Amino acid sequence: MFHSVWGSGCGIRTVHTLLTVGVTLVLLLHDIDLYPQEDVWRHLQALVFVLMVTCSMALYYGVSLMDPGYVLTDSDEKYQPFPANEERETVSLNSAAVRMRRCGYCLLKQPMRARHCKSCKRCVRRYDHHCPWIENCVGEKNHRVFILYLALQLLVLLWAFRIAWSGFYSALTWSEWLRDNIILLVAFIVICVVTVVVILLLVIHLYLISCNVTTWEFMSHHRISYLKQCDFDTNPFDRGLIRNFWSFFCMCGNVVWERVYFRDTYNPV
Repeated sequence: MFHSVWGSGCGIRTVHTLLTVGVTLVLLLHDIDLYPQEDVWRHLQALVFVLMVTCSMALYYGVSLMDPGYVLTDSDEKYQPFPANEERETVSLNSAAVRMRRCGYCLLKQPMRARHCKSCKRCVRRYDHHCPWIENCVGEKNHRVFILYLALQLLVLLWAFRIAWSGFYSALTWSEWLRDNIILLVAFIVICVVTVVVILLLVIHLYLISCNVTTWEFMSHHRISYLKQCDFDTNPFDRGLIRNFWSFFCMCGNVVWERVYFRDTYNPV
């Protein structure tokens, strides 16, 4: 399920598209090292660069428009409206109990690790965070695509950094240099700022994935019912570095996190 391109976040996506196209055109229209003068395939590098930018944009629109893992139905029972925002109930699983959540906005029972997003007005499975740059939640269904987008975007930005650096003209004075390079300098600053942000995001998310922790759980550990009874350095969903990465990148479908949480009670999953 995908959102409409013209729905919520249309302005943000438009700004992202214009910024990407604008910086790319500035780089390609300058005398840069993508155009070796004596190379027979002088346009090949430019085509590859444009292709990588296009793939990055495709991933951006994919993660921005796709369903992050909305909780669509309540298979157990229908809940009636409550005056409070949410009501807690105790769910027992083979003598193990944990305080689960029922959403007071959607009126649906939330699976473990799900959370209601006030921006999207929906409950999201394995909620990580709501990203304002994609104007969408990052959850169980699109978190993997979000990481792939960040990785490809970082490669594009590093290449763009090298391209921009090679395109600056030399001059005798600073005023002349600034006059000749002002447009490329603006593009270079944008590239540097976005590169730092993407590196930080990618490093943080890879660390959290290695621990099988979401951004929401990391920031709100003390307020989450199924985590606040655990020590801060204890994560009931952690199955080891290799299995955490394997389950994140290689396993599809919804995960029953209650079984992972109670893996000492159930058979290993």
